[in-house]
Parts: sequence; structure tokens; C-alpha cells
Amino acid sequence: MKKQLMLVDDSLMVKLQISKMLENTDFEIVAYCANGEEAIAKYEEILPDVVTLDLIMPGIDGLETAQVILDKHPDAKLIIVSSLSDEKTINAIESTGISTYISKPFARDGLINILNKLFE
Repeated sequence: MKKQLMLVDDSLMVKLQISKMLENTDFEIVAYCANGEEAIAKYEEILPDVVTLDLIMPGIDGLETAQVILDKHPDAKLIIVSSLSDEKTINAIESTGISTYISKPFARDGLINILNKLFE
């Protein structure tokens, strides 16, 4: 059975790219959310196996969204996806307890490797 992935990103282009990257893998996108508020509500509804979270989104950003999800579901598997990769940003991500981060743009192999490592 495929692992369920919830993709949270305000870019339709990223949604299409990741959808294409996940073809013929053990992962499928079961929900797409364009902002943090939507993601929090949808997470509770479907309890996906893993969530990719854009860092910068309108409304609640990826870090705040991650914190809300982790407060209720400390074992949630979350991956921050962002074009920001400076030290301050990485420290902010790690302070939430998330150790999995991927920089945009990324290759299919990089994404699949990160997803597989979460389930080892």
C-alpha cells in the first residue's frame, strides 16, 4: 500500500512537479493544501503518513503550521520545503523539532531519498 503524502504549498507549479516526481513510487498525494490553515484542518481529517510544508505561504507559514501539527501529533513526519537555506532559516526549522528539510529546486531522487529515510 502506498504511503499517503499531504502537500502544503501555495504554488500550483510545485504541486504539479511533486505529483510528477512521485509517479511510480511508494508515495501518493492524498491532499493538497495551499496554506497552513487548510493544512491543519486537513491533517486532522486524513492523518497522512507524511507532510511536505512550504516555508513561506500566505497566512500561517510552514513553521507555524508544523508547530500546530506537532503539538497535537508529536510523531508526525514533516518535511520543510523551501528556497530559503540560510543558517537562520535552518536554525528556525530545527528549533521546531523538524530535522528534515529540502531546498527548492530539488531533484526527484533527492525527494524520494528523503521520503524513504523517514520510514526506515
